Amino acid sequence: MNLNEMLSYGFMQRALVGGSLIAILCSVLGVFLVLRRLSLIGDGLAHVTFGSVALALFFRLHSVYMTLSIIPVVLASALGILKLAQKARIYGDAAIGMVSAIGIATGVLLASVAGGFNVDLFSYLFGNILSISSSELCIAAALFVIVIAGVIMFYNELFASTFDEELAKSSGLNTDRINTVLVLLTALTVVLAMKVVGIMLISALLILPAVSALQIAKGFKTAIVSAAGIGVATVICGISLSFVMNLPTGATIVLINFIVFLCAFAARTLLRHP
Repeated sequence: MNLNEMLSYGFMQRALVGGSLIAILCSVLGVFLVLRRLSLIGDGLAHVTFGSVALALFFRLHSVYMTLSIIPVVLASALGILKLAQKARIYGDAAIGMVSAIGIATGVLLASVAGGFNVDLFSYLFGNILSISSSELCIAAALFVIVIAGVIMFYNELFASTFDEELAKSSGLNTDRINTVLVLLTALTVVLAMKVVGIMLISALLILPAVSALQIAKGFKTAIVSAAGIGVATVICGISLSFVMNLPTGATIVLINFIVFLCAFAARTLLRHP
């Protein structure tokens, strides 16, 4: 099958556009999360998303209404992680673990009450970007604009708190507000990434393009741009390869990302040791 024939399908066009938008979001936010050692927040929020999806499927909501109903739950969970870390004197990884466990337990319980794991739930667990609808693409585009606008608006504050949060706080920066902005933007991105790689692999899409870019980039802005480029390229390659070879799309995207990371790591090693 040639490229023109593949692109003639409407579902492929939607998948490539939607996947590219979501890849940019995951990659850009991933750089901040990796440098701040908050990479696992994506995994924790993904488990909350699993519980929310199970609840939405239990009430038989349409996919568009499902996405819209999941967003406030995941946003509230992101804030819950922050509050647990700040008020209950719980370390960030422990707070993520608590919220993650509650989310996955809720999902398993609801799936059991509903009669077990059905095909719809499995498609959300492992992703199905090829089935993205026009309505879901519009939602993805709208949330893409919101998240990118948030990153641009708070870029300087995010940059300062990423590299030295204590110095940023002593300089008068409201780091609590910046942390809130970061986790809320991440929560929105996690909901979108669910469709691309699935709930089980969301953290990989947040982490792998970022760590690959950090291997080769020489500056922070360069790392962000490189991560976005890697994210888009791997998602497009993954979607195309999975369609041609009839492979699981989410898993294919993640494995291609891992190959890119290995190449970036090898390139960095060779450059350091000629």
